[in-house]
Amino acid sequence: MNYKLTVAIFLVALSASAVAGEPTRPNWQVNSAVNIAKINEDIRPGEPTVDVGIYYPTNLDKSFQKAVPLHGVVAEFQHAKKVFGAAGVQLNLLWVKSADIDPKYFSIVASDTQYEIPSDGYANMYVEASRDPGALTMAALEAFDAIIEDNERNARTVYVLVIQGVYTSYFDTDDNGRNWTPRLVRTGGLSFPSYIHGGAIPARMRGVITLTRHDSENNRIIAHELGHKLMNVSHEYMEQSPQHEIVGEGGLMLYGAGTDIPSGEKGRWHRERLHMSPYVYRISEDGERIANPDYVEQGFYYDPLYGDKVVHFEGVRLEGEKAKD
Repeated sequence: MNYKLTVAIFLVALSASAVAGEPTRPNWQVNSAVNIAKINEDIRPGEPTVDVGIYYPTNLDKSFQKAVPLHGVVAEFQHAKKVFGAAGVQLNLLWVKSADIDPKYFSIVASDTQYEIPSDGYANMYVEASRDPGALTMAALEAFDAIIEDNERNARTVYVLVIQGVYTSYFDTDDNGRNWTPRLVRTGGLSFPSYIHGGAIPARMRGVITLTRHDSENNRIIAHELGHKLMNVSHEYMEQSPQHEIVGEGGLMLYGAGTDIPSGEKGRWHRERLHMSPYVYRISEDGERIANPDYVEQGFYYDPLYGDKVVHFEGVRLEGEKAKD
């Protein structure tokens, strides 16, 4: 679905709900079980910084809270601090907030394939995404609108939302390249990056990341999803071009245990793109907050914001499809 149409429908729906009365919103309170000052004791004024807030609902099913405990979420954030700190960007934890949320937001389908177009393979995935941005479902937009609090810095803040299930879909095909089937995937984390969605997500909620699983072995999910959000790249590393799922060693953006954020053309400009992110800011000597420039053209991979810090590569066509040319 065209992103402008999606947002327009969403705004109409919001207006209708306003007439009927405001939806019930969570009464978020800072969770005193988390020592924010201790976590942020390494923050240095003047250094590139990203603000992160964590929402951890209190009424999620007990079995889920056992599988994804608050202390596990905090451990993942602390690991992410180390990963991005090594790349020169510090993560500032604004707060961890808790409250009961409407149970209908426990699980959501984030996107569907009803209006999406499968890949033609002639252009790479980033180009195709800019032509056909990924649209969120109305259920996802409604959930994020209800849960994320209004703030003047919404569009420059990352929000980690812990809920029980987030499902997303994509098209897969058989080897002949003619028969496409929608696949519904349950995610452990989902970053809703601009390279896929562009302006399809209203600015006040564009910083959302969902977390539905705790990586107790590597504490890596939040770091990986932050990589999508802040570097604005897909699953890729060095000579490995993007794919929906790609397992490998070394890079933060691969499925594995790696945490490397490389630099330079060989490293696909990951570190440079991180430092150019609109979510990054610095505090000047006189206490002024200096934010990076925002996206120029909705934040797709080849947004002019990044200048030459982009990789140009060919699309991938299926072998069976090539045989019929």
